[in-house]
Amino acid sequence: MRVVHVNCVIDAARRAPADLLAAWPTLSAVADAAARAGAEVTVLQASHFSGEYQQRGVTYRFIAEPRWRRGNGAGIMPWRIGAAIRRERPDVVHFNGLDFPFHVRAACAAGAPVLLQDHASRAEGRSARFRRWGHEKVAGIAFTARAQAEPFLRERQLPASAKRFAVPESSSHFTPGDRIMARCDSGVHGAPALLWIGHLDANKDPLTLLRAVRIALATLPDLQLWCAFVGTALLPEVEALLQADERLAAHVHLLGTVPHAGVETLCRAADLFVSTSRREGSGYALLEAMACGATPVVSDIPSFRALTGDGAVGALVPVGDAEALAAAIIDQARRPRERARAAVRAHFERHLAFDAIGAQLMAAYRAIVAADARS
Repeated sequence: MRVVHVNCVIDAARRAPADLLAAWPTLSAVADAAARAGAEVTVLQASHFSGEYQQRGVTYRFIAEPRWRRGNGAGIMPWRIGAAIRRERPDVVHFNGLDFPFHVRAACAAGAPVLLQDHASRAEGRSARFRRWGHEKVAGIAFTARAQAEPFLRERQLPASAKRFAVPESSSHFTPGDRIMARCDSGVHGAPALLWIGHLDANKDPLTLLRAVRIALATLPDLQLWCAFVGTALLPEVEALLQADERLAAHVHLLGTVPHAGVETLCRAADLFVSTSRREGSGYALLEAMACGATPVVSDIPSFRALTGDGAVGALVPVGDAEALAAAIIDQARRPRERARAAVRAHFERHLAFDAIGAQLMAAYRAIVAADARS
């Protein structure tokens, strides 16, 4: 099966192909996964230059837009995407993102059925008013959880006739490694050691996390929380809460920005991965933590339900509920650690690893090709 992956976002840094694929690992990792599952994959990448690049059996064609100016976004004209797709003569088109309705319309006109994959889009926003027209003819839609399609379907931004698939938008190459070595290398300690990764903002909700830890400390006096973060919108509120509670502050470690290799070490060292997110397109940090065997204790939101198998591993907690989060942390901390790590990693390998995603994508491709043939 010939499959074309389409990415309309132009790299503002103007990186060479190898450097771009290293900087955007999901682009190549998902293409590789589909190729290992049996597809002949070509990636069409909007760019500031034209050219072709081969990597691990996948062909990358860079499509230039002469009028492109420095900046992010879909700087390429839709007709260029449509023409490039027609030249490839694919059996199916895998289009990345719901924010390019004009380009999706052009892709649909190229003749092959189109699978449209979400990458944390919202039903509101600048492109929302054009989606009904642009997405009218897509054959399939993929979200991390099928429920995430509902807001778009209510607004008629996606066709009701399109087949819906639950496919994570990415995975992780992290591995469990040696937990004791990771603790030595990172300095992480605690019984349990909790890891939280995210922006310090309202959506990630670190204040609920801190309130939950304060409650849990009464039962788990050796608990330690390790927080890696980039965005700092709520840092003053976080620091104020810690300054007002010396006992809590003694158990909370604000790490700030951590290099990606360091994130793997933190995930290996942690017992539990905690997320208080109110909304996620998928949950990259959760995927990375589960790849290392950390038990998830996370918000009960659609993407996290999908990634944890409806709580088959770890625990799902109502959004914003500090008491429920504390209770879940206590419950999971009492479970045999090595057995829990093995269960999480087994779930990851079976449902969330790149090879699993490749198989899920191939099933989706075959389904929309078969439906197109019948119609």
